[in-house]
Amino acid sequence: MTKPSPLQFELFPPEPISLAELFEAYENCRRHKRKTQNAMAFELDYEHNLVDLCEEINNGSYQPGNSIAFIVDKPVKREIFAADFRDRVVHHLIINKLNELFEKEFIADSYSCRKGKGTHKGIERLDRFIRQCSRNYSRDCWILKIDIKGFFMSIDRKRLYHQLELFVRANYHLPDRPFLLELCRKVIFYDPAANCIIKGRRANWKGLPDDKSLFHSRPGCGLPIGNLTSQVFANFYLNIFDHFMKHTLGLRYYGRYVDDMVAVHRNKAFLNSLLPIIRVYLQRELGLTLHPHKIFLEHYSQGVNYLGVIIKPRRIYVVNRTKGNFYSALLTYNSIAQRHKPYHEERAAFQSHINSYLGLMKHYHTYTLRRSMLRKHLSPLWLRLVKPNARIDKFTFINRQRRRY
Repeated sequence: MTKPSPLQFELFPPEPISLAELFEAYENCRRHKRKTQNAMAFELDYEHNLVDLCEEINNGSYQPGNSIAFIVDKPVKREIFAADFRDRVVHHLIINKLNELFEKEFIADSYSCRKGKGTHKGIERLDRFIRQCSRNYSRDCWILKIDIKGFFMSIDRKRLYHQLELFVRANYHLPDRPFLLELCRKVIFYDPAANCIIKGRRANWKGLPDDKSLFHSRPGCGLPIGNLTSQVFANFYLNIFDHFMKHTLGLRYYGRYVDDMVAVHRNKAFLNSLLPIIRVYLQRELGLTLHPHKIFLEHYSQGVNYLGVIIKPRRIYVVNRTKGNFYSALLTYNSIAQRHKPYHEERAAFQSHINSYLGLMKHYHTYTLRRSMLRKHLSPLWLRLVKPNARIDKFTFINRQRRRY
């Protein structure tokens, strides 16, 4: 016997998803995806495409399309599934409707894919936790760091949808709720690995652990990295764990960025005693496992490696991996400038890529590092075209409006 659609459980006739909402979702989606092939193809006749998509959603015939699977190597090796552009519009539609409700439910110190709560905010918050707990470094405090093994690939879709359905029914009261639940169900239970397009070579997956790949996840488990819904639903999935840590275990200084979790406390033995409790809770309630090799219990004076930085008393540095990636990027653009005068697209890529590194590093104690790296490793050929500002956190083009390339 097949499970009835959520559309059948409503007491009153539902109202369909409006075309205006879909246009809003489209505008949000296109901001960062306009140059992709899928986005440009959709934009050629976007009004007609949105009308068709709206009709499919409201008559129940919408189904997610094929994703493109590929590997990225930096900052770390990851498997990415890029959904078709029309599916990304649907993802934005769902999150537009639920995000405000999620924000009321999430704890203040969960980060990632939340407005004003990115990487820098998470780092800043942990630094503040340490200063407060140690009374400005005048007494001992300890930091417990834990990580979930293969987090995205271990998310149980049935558990996730069950939690989400209960949450939506309790908190979302607009008449289009049945359509929203049906979209959530289709997005969560769709397996992009079953019918995807591989970009690159199969050999690119060599060296990627099985617990980091959707192709090797357990049946009924795993969300694709790369989708907006995956990021937000992953936050929602761990929300009950956040409340358990903060309110049941009483941890004042606790925070989480995706599945990187930290707790700060004066008592080392107390933090150590939490580990078996956390293991049991994660396995019983969420079907998740702590990564055995990513459990660290450190004194603050040793420095804490968190989200790409080392947090030490009164100073924060970037990790060596970031320095190495920045160095590699400089060498790549130097080789371009040595072969020929950079084209417009290459100059734009240089500005975007290098400025992203400088913009990341400027938040921390890296002025001397940035100045030294650029002086030693940036080719003078680029310095004929671009110049850094006084703070060395941004490049602009020299006489950009006068020159013709």
